[in-house]
Amino acid sequence: MVKEQEEGLKEKKGRTQVNRKETSATQEEYSYTIKIPKDRIAVLIGVKGKDKKELEDYSSARIEVDSTEGDVTISGKDAVKLYALREVIKAIARGFSPDIARLLLKPDYMLEIISLKDYGLDNRNRLKRVKARVIGTKGKARRTIEGLTGTSISVYGKTISILGECTDVGYAKRAVELLITGSMHATVYKWLEDQKRKYKADERGF
Repeated sequence: MVKEQEEGLKEKKGRTQVNRKETSATQEEYSYTIKIPKDRIAVLIGVKGKDKKELEDYSSARIEVDSTEGDVTISGKDAVKLYALREVIKAIARGFSPDIARLLLKPDYMLEIISLKDYGLDNRNRLKRVKARVIGTKGKARRTIEGLTGTSISVYGKTISILGECTDVGYAKRAVELLITGSMHATVYKWLEDQKRKYKADERGF
């Protein structure tokens, strides 16, 4: 039996913690266990189990949910689809709707999770201020970054997560990092617009 370790996300007393969970592969079947915030379990399952069933049908996998502990175990024989399913569940755990999270089933899409703890933001007031900067007044900053990059952004707990096509996620991540470290909103928007123009010029070959 080959054993691997996988990181799961756990929300406890308002805190996001990273725990290590074991995954196992036995011959043809693989499994992952992901710990998700308990308030996201109902979102994962959906009305009358609709969202959970759709994910199972796509991946030909089993999804078992322990509502008491917040453990989600997925098992199946298609390693590629199972990995994609794991990313979808992680996205739902970080605040995305199932419809947005399912974009990760496409080959060119990815999920980036920024931990605000990595920026020394353990103080509750500082954390609140930084999250407010990324969201902006009535959500303007988040919508602007999403619009300029074609990504989706979720601010949840002590994380800011970005979902979209790989190149776009890179630009959005840098924009969020600039806001976290104190850059002015106008400066960040201009940087994104410049990057967008350069990218289009590169695509045209000049």
